[in-house]
Formats: sequence, C-alpha cells, structure tokens
Amino acid sequence: MALKFLKHKWQKITFGILLALVILVLLPALLINRYWSPILAEKVKSGVLTNTDSLYKVDFAHADLHIIKGEIVIYNIKLRPDTAVYNRKRKQGLAPNNLYELNVKKLVLSRIHPFSLYFKNKLNIGRITLSAPELQVSFRVNHTKDTVGADSRTVWQKINKSLKLIHVGEIYLNDVKFKYINYSGKKPAVSELKEMNLKATDLLIDSATQTDRSRLLYCADITTELYNYTGKSANGLYTYSVKSAKLSTKTSRLNIEGLVLQPLTPIQFFDDTKADRFTIRLDSLQVNHFDFLNYHKYRSFNAANVMLSTGTLAIYSNPNGVTQTTDRVVTFPHVAIKKIKTAFNIDTLAINDINVLYNEYNKRSKKVGTITFNNTSGQFINLTNNTDSVKKHPLATARLNTLFMERGRLRLQFTFDLTNADNSYSYKGHMGMFDLPRVNKAAMPLAMVKITSGKVNSIDFDLHATNKTTTGNVSLLYENLKVNLLRPDTANKGYSKKTLASLFANSLVIEHDNPNKPGTLPRTAYVSYVRPLTSPFFKTVWQALLSGLKPCVGLGAAKEKDVRAKMDNHEKKKIQKAIDKKERVRKRTQRRLNRKNKKMARQRRELAEPGQ
Repeated sequence: MALKFLKHKWQKITFGILLALVILVLLPALLINRYWSPILAEKVKSGVLTNTDSLYKVDFAHADLHIIKGEIVIYNIKLRPDTAVYNRKRKQGLAPNNLYELNVKKLVLSRIHPFSLYFKNKLNIGRITLSAPELQVSFRVNHTKDTVGADSRTVWQKINKSLKLIHVGEIYLNDVKFKYINYSGKKPAVSELKEMNLKATDLLIDSATQTDRSRLLYCADITTELYNYTGKSANGLYTYSVKSAKLSTKTSRLNIEGLVLQPLTPIQFFDDTKADRFTIRLDSLQVNHFDFLNYHKYRSFNAANVMLSTGTLAIYSNPNGVTQTTDRVVTFPHVAIKKIKTAFNIDTLAINDINVLYNEYNKRSKKVGTITFNNTSGQFINLTNNTDSVKKHPLATARLNTLFMERGRLRLQFTFDLTNADNSYSYKGHMGMFDLPRVNKAAMPLAMVKITSGKVNSIDFDLHATNKTTTGNVSLLYENLKVNLLRPDTANKGYSKKTLASLFANSLVIEHDNPNKPGTLPRTAYVSYVRPLTSPFFKTVWQALLSGLKPCVGLGAAKEKDVRAKMDNHEKKKIQKAIDKKERVRKRTQRRLNRKNKKMARQRRELAEPGQ
C-alpha cells in the first residue's frame, strides 16, 4: 500500500536506483563507523609517538566518523609526556623548555573533504572544535637557544610524500582551563586560568608556508581571550586581577583591561613584612609588536611599544622597615635592569594619565604624609638588558610631564648610561608657578613645618651623577615665603605651633623672596653632593636636589650650620632655664620648710616654758 505512488515503470526504476545508491553509501558508512575507531586510534598513537620522538603519548575513549556530514568526533582525548623519555632528553641537552599535558572531552573535525584527500592528497578541514580542554604547561629552562636535533626538517618536508598540504579553516578551543607551572625559580610558581577561549584561523602547511615567519604554528592568526582572572602572590600579600585580556599573533598585539594589584590592608601588610607596600590600578595596558613565540619558548620579552593608560601607582613606605647597611646602588634603575633574570627589550614604554602617590608614616607626628604626581604622562626609551642592544644603544631615557601636588606643572628628563661602570645618569627639569601651601599635605606630617604663604614662580635644575656624587645647578624663584614650625599636639590629635621657633625661622633664617628685590640677581646654587652608600636612588635624587634648593631660600650649608648652632644654643638655654627654675623652686620650697620648722620649734618651746 505504501508504494502505490510507484505507478509507472520509470518511477520504479528510479526508486530502485536511488535505493541501491543509498544502500551502497550507507552500508559502507555504517561499517566504517563501526570498525574504523580502532584503526584511527592506532594511527594517531603511532603518529604522535613518531612526530614527538616518543616524548608524548595520546589516547582517547572512542571516535565516530560521519561520512555523509564530513565530520569526525573523538571523545576523552588524553595527551601525556613520557617522563622517562623527557629525563633522557634533558641529560642529552635536547629536552624542550615546555612540557604539555592535555585533556579534551570532545574533539570535532567538521567539513572534511575526503575526495580532496583521496584524489589530490590534500587534507582540507573546515573547522576543528575542542570542548572544555584542560591544558597544563610546565616550564623549565633547559636551553636558551634552539638545539638542533637529529631531524631538522620542517613539518611539510616530513609529510610531503603523502600529503601536498594540510589546511584547517578555523580551530576553536572553548572554555579552556589552563594551568602553568614555572620551575625556573627557587620554588615552583603556579598560575591557573579559567574563562579562556582560543581561536586559530587559516592553518596551512605547504611548500610556501613552511618558512613563512608571519605565521605562528602555521596559522595566519591565533587569538586568545581571557576574562575575570584573579590570583594571589606566593607570599599572600597581594591579590592581582585582570578584567579581560586579548592576544592576537597576527597583529602581535596584547591588550589587557582592568589590571589591579591590591595589597593587604596597611596594618596586615606591615605586620607580615618589612617591604614597602604597592598598589597598582590600570584601565588599559597594550603591548605592540610583541614577540610571543620568543616569549613562549625562552621567556624573553621583546616588544616595540608598551602603553599604560589611566591608572594609579601608590607606594606606602614601610614604617617598620629595616635600616639598610649595604650599598643601595642596586636600587638605581639602570642597575636593577641588569639584575632582572628575564631577558627583555622594549623600544618605547609610554604612560598616559597615571597618578603616582607616595605615602610615609611619621612616628613623631603619628600621621601619614602624601606626595602626589598627578596626570603623569611620558615615554621611557630603550629599556633593555639585552647585551647586543645595549652595545648599539647604550642610553636609556625618560621624559615625563606631571602635576606636582595636583597643581605644579613639572617637566622631567632622565638619561641613564647602561654601560658606564660608575652607573652615570643625569636629570633635569622645570616647574612653573605653584602655591607653596599645597605642599602642607606632606610637609606638616613629615617635616613638622606648615607653609603659611608663598608662591613658586619657577624651579629649574640640571644635575649629573654617578653612584658616588651628584653635581649641577639649581634655581628656585619664589615670593612671600613664610612658615610655622610645629610640634605634635597629642591631646587634640593635631599640631601646635612653636611660636618662638617660628618667629626665629621667619625673621632670621629664611629669605622671603628670591630675588630679594625686583631687578636684582636671584640666588642660585651649585650642587656638589656626595651620596651615602646606604642611600637608594630616589632618596639620592631628592637629597641632591634639596641641597640645591636650600641655598635658594637662604639656608646654605654655612647658614644651616649657624642656625643649628643657634637653635642648639637656644635649646640649651631653654633647658638650663628650666633647670634654674626648678632649682629656684627647690630652694624656695626649702626656705619655706625651714621657716616652718623654726616656727614649730619656737611654738614647742613656748608651750613648754609655762610648765617649768
């Protein structure tokens, strides 16, 4: 009854032919689907062993082949290194720096073209999708340059006898879990990533692409995306997080959004360590022309341009820090660069709209002073510890523009000689008009000085230094400078004015204007500063500059010595006066006591006389 529609002979013949074709196609497909999995497993296992020189082994649960759909699905794939082979290669100096372990729940190869493979020896796959892969990478420095093994042929040279080319349109790795273990330090450093996706496009292995350096792993582009990454430092003092990150090998660009390095609270932090406390927040970090392949293989960081945009760097000096007794030349930037173990080469580091804050707690005032450099922008040129690069370009420079304490426009330039044995460097700068009372946020807690009035018209300095000395010129032009000297007022949790000392400072110590009168020459200073060995870089820079600023306000070395002597003499007189007063009070009290005793003795005698 079901075949009543086949009324005509030609319909029956056509139906028979179609049925035969379906049977001829489906029956082999069903048979292949049933029996091909063991064959594929054997081929894959032997292929991995051969192409990795027995370093890796692969296994999977089962596989399905859908000829009609042109699709292969493989389940529960496991790739493992053979540790015995790896250890043998390490002894031979042939082991790779990176070792991989991979688990994949499902691998789907779509849009396969079997006829192209059979008749043209070309393997064409439209898409490869890996679902929920778990990848672990272990890094150990076995060599810093490529080692030449027994077989130095390219992949295409190895396959060209059986395949003319391999082409995959797209490769997707979704919901990747990535674990990275770095064994290059004293103890393993572990990082784990989730919410990560990878996409590779246009994988092509043929005679032309075998030497194409624009492709990474034979792909035109590999894009990695990471979201909501968080972690903790090994010492537990910091939490770091990234809102999103994207790396494209085609553009050689790395973009990071929402980068945060957050320390513990100051009390918790300073209870656990003697180190200074850092807080970093960046809206955007972009790395251009990033050599990812070199970084992946050797952990060498090379980039043409790094850009940091909109953020904050806050430094909190540890009030419990240990006083250093060794030479702090290691804190000089061009010395520190040489000591970084990771090789790096950055042509230009650009920063834009970064706020820099320095906080310090004064145990005497029991308050925190803050110095700020707002809206800082500029460039650092030629940051490198690469020996060949340093020989070609021995100077590193930094040019910065910032607002000192939110108002004073400050231009700075540093130049560092990366080859000089004395670690020579220079710095110069200019700051325009600035209201001096704005410094009180730092001056009052840290120096116990309040600037009641004053305006800077300009500051200029040009200094040249080594790790031992600093010399150069400093100019500070200002007007109407007046100050109050302070002491802690513990009762009101504030400050109280040292009236006499403030009067002494304003009348005898500081010059209120520079120049003193319009039309006269201003006071300038020549700096000749000797660095104490225990002085770190930024303290050295500030102390050398301060030694030039003091004479400009009338507080030269001779006058400072004289003022200190007068202040000491004043303090001595004050102390002696207190001692004399105490002695007078003692004598007065003693006289009163003597008179009282005499009076009491006389009264006793008078009482005794009538009875005699």
